[in-house]
Amino acid sequence: MIALSLAEIAAIVGGQPHDIPDQSVRVTGSVVYDSRAVEPGSLFAAFAGERVDGHDYAERAVAAGAVAVLATRPVGVPALVVDDVVQALGALARAVVERLGATTVALTGSAGKTSTKDLIAQLLRRLGPTIWPEGNLNNEIGLPVTALRAVEDTRYLVLEMGARYVGDIRYLTGLVPPRIGLVLNVGTAHIGEFGGRERIAEAKGEMVESLPSAAEGGVAVLNADDPLVRAMTSRTKARVLLFGEAGEADVRAENVRLTETGQPSFLLRTPSGCRDVTLRLYGEHHVSNALAAAAVAHELGMSVDEIAVALSEAGTLSRWRMEVTERADGVTIVNDAYNANPESMRAALRALVAMGGASRAAGGRTWAVLGPMAELGDDSLAEHDAVGRLAVRLNVSKLVAVGGREASWLQLGAYNEGSWGEESVHVSDARAAVDLLRSELRPGDVVLVKASRSAGLERVALALLESASEGEVADR
Repeated sequence: MIALSLAEIAAIVGGQPHDIPDQSVRVTGSVVYDSRAVEPGSLFAAFAGERVDGHDYAERAVAAGAVAVLATRPVGVPALVVDDVVQALGALARAVVERLGATTVALTGSAGKTSTKDLIAQLLRRLGPTIWPEGNLNNEIGLPVTALRAVEDTRYLVLEMGARYVGDIRYLTGLVPPRIGLVLNVGTAHIGEFGGRERIAEAKGEMVESLPSAAEGGVAVLNADDPLVRAMTSRTKARVLLFGEAGEADVRAENVRLTETGQPSFLLRTPSGCRDVTLRLYGEHHVSNALAAAAVAHELGMSVDEIAVALSEAGTLSRWRMEVTERADGVTIVNDAYNANPESMRAALRALVAMGGASRAAGGRTWAVLGPMAELGDDSLAEHDAVGRLAVRLNVSKLVAVGGREASWLQLGAYNEGSWGEESVHVSDARAAVDLLRSELRPGDVVLVKASRSAGLERVALALLESASEGEVADR
């Protein structure tokens, strides 16, 4: 972050110095909450979690080069003691961002946040130094930690904001107020906590409510194809920029199609012109994400030619999001196991079928290795059943449902839709899935692995890639 003395930080966060002989010492490195990530000049934030208490690692952090520890109690090494480390971190982030001249872009949505954030980052860094979160650091800890990575020459700050409850995004925008706010969609992620899509829309709309007025430069970038998002126009004082495939969208896609390998191609139309784009990403759902990124870039002055080139060259920055690897034996593994909700499951299944089009003609098969979708509340049975049915309707060759009750609902949905015999199977855990796939996969097969993060299904994809490198996969 920008260099600040411990005295300055203490004043910002209301901290009491302990065991600090010289408060003029400056924090010149990053703010971290994992002692393994400490670098010389860091500030270590000690959080007391359910399993691990960061205070126990304070000495290790200082020994590794941390200047001091942000803590709730004295820890025997230089520390700023505060009542609440989360609140202190937020106050520090706001103070640092206020000192910068950077443009802050924040985005939210039920699906596609991380992929869109990665696209926006890859576009804006062509315009100037840009900071964005690694992975999905989008909560009350991850967001300020990301913002605190900004330095004096940072020009753009891209932030992802998640929400489990109404009020979460209002809190996050209060920490780091955005000038440009983007809402991707309103789906069913976390619907168990919210209680309905209308409540999700209420929460996501806090993004546009936080923006400055149009006269002050505020811009709300909204999805014209999602009625609940489009309705947020009335909730903001900012100027509204619409993206989507709807004819009235300011930034829109026309003539959308998929290549033989399942990559979207379309005509990008902006207020400053139009150009053809073919994404390196897989699945038609990335068209909306690309349009959102293009709208932000257009607003910040990037030409349509620059946008088209940047989108066509952009890749995946975050792990386990439609991460495609072709093994030496011709089997393709699609690791999309970082997270899942009904919308992203449907999109991933369609992408799988598109990717498998060419291989199917040559005898290859499509495999959907799916695990549970968490936090769906009373809708869980119906949503898992619907995903299982969709796999059959899309003519996915093989469905492997992994896990307990939710997985059984996936398999039951497929069965009730007409998938019998060996077309769908329910296995107990990741190990059983790996054993099955190792014995069955053959050249030309495309395997999608997807579930909510809590399922840890990335182990299946990683094991299949490791086993291929060890020559353990049967050549059938």
